[in-house]
Amino acid sequence: MDRIALEAPAKINWSLDVVGKRPDGYHLLSTVMQAVSLADRVDVELRPAAEGVVLECDREGIPCDVRNTCHRAASRFLAEAAGSVRAGVRIRIAKRIPEAAGLAGGSTDAAATILALARLLPGAVSSARLPGIAVATGADVPFCLFGGTSLCEGIGEILTPLPAFEGVPLLLLKGPFGVSTPAAFRALSLDDLVDRPDTAGVCRAVAARNLAALSAATGNVLWPVALAQHPALADGLSALASTGPLIARMSGSGPTLFAGYADAAERDRAAASPALDALRRTGWFLASCESVAHGPREVT
Repeated sequence: MDRIALEAPAKINWSLDVVGKRPDGYHLLSTVMQAVSLADRVDVELRPAAEGVVLECDREGIPCDVRNTCHRAASRFLAEAAGSVRAGVRIRIAKRIPEAAGLAGGSTDAAATILALARLLPGAVSSARLPGIAVATGADVPFCLFGGTSLCEGIGEILTPLPAFEGVPLLLLKGPFGVSTPAAFRALSLDDLVDRPDTAGVCRAVAARNLAALSAATGNVLWPVALAQHPALADGLSALASTGPLIARMSGSGPTLFAGYADAAERDRAAASPALDALRRTGWFLASCESVAHGPREVT
């Protein structure tokens, strides 16, 4: 086998707390992440070693050099594998996940790249080394390797899997603007955190598959930061809340908002609501999806 295609699921944060800061400036997290069915497609093909890493993307404006997490992930994997095999790689990304959205679009593509290369070059890098390559590539990449539902701590590399919480009908709503995750964390004051979640309560609600309890326990300490930078987020959250979800929050550093519903029919009615239609007409991105219990997986 010299080529493989994987779908790379986006993620949302059911909750997000910051519990400290490392000397190197990285914030220490306590966040419950969830993979969702909105996904990119990542095609990976082995090529002669002399070609190195070649990356293509169907979305204009996405960098296809070392600035791209897929490129970095492939380079790190091939460097690890160099003792046993030499190869080049061509990667093609078909994007469906919006960028700068708090949905880990770049991270999940990188995770898919790592897994694809592990399958194309079996034994070249031990499975125990894959999480190390992931965390060296980006903070969300370790979670994206596995997907499903996890409590993520440290800078995102310490994963505690939680009971599968798949099948929750969701709407994702993103305004026509992006948020820089590093800039959002730089603007965060550890001495004045608000909207903090009850993380233990969030984990219990996930285990019970109880969206109402999850809504009562959750929080996102980056919400005030994102709202200060983009006041229109309040309009988006108000529009989602008007459709009657069981939970409506911001994912990650934003600007994507999500809402969870009792069933798919409720979700679909909400997607067609006048409030959300009005936002869509002004450039907001709206997608229907559901929570999933997997990470990147092979497609034909």
